[in-house]
Amino acid sequence: MSVIRLPRSRIYWSNACRVQQVADVMPRDRWEEIKHFIHFNDNTAPNNSDRLFKIRPLIDSLLPKFQALPQHQMLSIDEQMVPFKGRSVLKQYIPKKPYKWGYKIFVLCDTTGLVHSFDVYAGKSDPPAGSQDIGASGNVVLKLAQVIEGSVNHLLYFDNWFSSLDLFVALANMGIPALGTVRQNRLPGCSFSNDKMLKKKGRGTFEEEQAVVDRVEIRAVKWFDNRGVIVASTFASAQPVSFTERWDRKQRRKVSVECPSIITLYNKFMGGVDALDALIAYYRIHIRSKKYYHRFFFHFVDMVVVNGWLLYRRDCDKMNVPRKKQKDLLAFKLSIAQALCMQGKDLSAKKRGRPSSDVTREFQKKQRRGPTKAIPTQDVRADAVGHWPQIGSVRQRCKFPKCTGHTSMKCTKCDVHLCLNKNKNCFCAFHE
Repeated sequence: MSVIRLPRSRIYWSNACRVQQVADVMPRDRWEEIKHFIHFNDNTAPNNSDRLFKIRPLIDSLLPKFQALPQHQMLSIDEQMVPFKGRSVLKQYIPKKPYKWGYKIFVLCDTTGLVHSFDVYAGKSDPPAGSQDIGASGNVVLKLAQVIEGSVNHLLYFDNWFSSLDLFVALANMGIPALGTVRQNRLPGCSFSNDKMLKKKGRGTFEEEQAVVDRVEIRAVKWFDNRGVIVASTFASAQPVSFTERWDRKQRRKVSVECPSIITLYNKFMGGVDALDALIAYYRIHIRSKKYYHRFFFHFVDMVVVNGWLLYRRDCDKMNVPRKKQKDLLAFKLSIAQALCMQGKDLSAKKRGRPSSDVTREFQKKQRRGPTKAIPTQDVRADAVGHWPQIGSVRQRCKFPKCTGHTSMKCTKCDVHLCLNKNKNCFCAFHE
């Protein structure tokens, strides 16, 4: 329902378009029953003041896990749309988004799209406890920025919907340097030349203004490309100026244009939420439902899978695993689905046909000599999912063929004892 998309969920069990990977896991009626009765809160004690009451336990469960993840230096805040066109008081319309109708979520993530916190929009945005009310958009940033450690030099990026002088000052008092585009009407007392004047001076022209607000130094730069854009920051400025290539319609070729440093930083580190949206959109779960909390639940599943894949890539890079040997998002999602489908299954079930490996062949020879403990099939041993070494309380003979050693090390998934020391590594050979 994510990788293999069909118009209706019942078609996965139909004779015409039956999908074995789905239909063999559970009956159709069982799936319909689970989807019909799934709930995340007690409906007998509703909280009418909370519009997200039905999914509040789910949100409260995810947030601590996201917030505990190690953070990159560059962080960004932006809004994300959960596609939905049904009837709901939470539904929003944002014309510039790829999905214009849906639920709005404010997300804090790094440049790769790894989510560290989020806030579902449900109407009025109150400031966090102990903070001054600086407006709905600024309150969202202050709420999400609570998980950022102010003493380790994190840099926060956001767009002009959030930006204001009060927000820059509040973040600076929290020890968080910030950078973001700003609307002209949110910079009182700061007068830049209009776009017509900057256009006469040429493409790449910029102006810089500096001010001190409540003992916080803020620099604002207006840069003219095809149109003027204003960017403000508490840590960056226009210098040093670099050059960037832009297409010139009159000359019909690329030309070099001056670009201030503050613009370069914004373009480089602001796209974290857009990267997250792109990764989710590749294999989004498409299950239609009239219940609004179903749409949130499936979106959070997609978000968790993407977060897991980004953490997997981060760990592989630290271990110097080549990119060619790392799983892409599709393979990672399929491995999760395969592991969930095998949950609770009998891993020692006999497989028809010839033995597929030397381990299986040697094990069958051993069975003919007398009773022995069953081992998982080759597909389970080599699936690379959930095989972790664990020290047991009892020493037993190693189950790898032709190994006569005794060990207390066992595989948590296969439940067999295997040698794992500096002289022998039967654990890896068993799972190849």
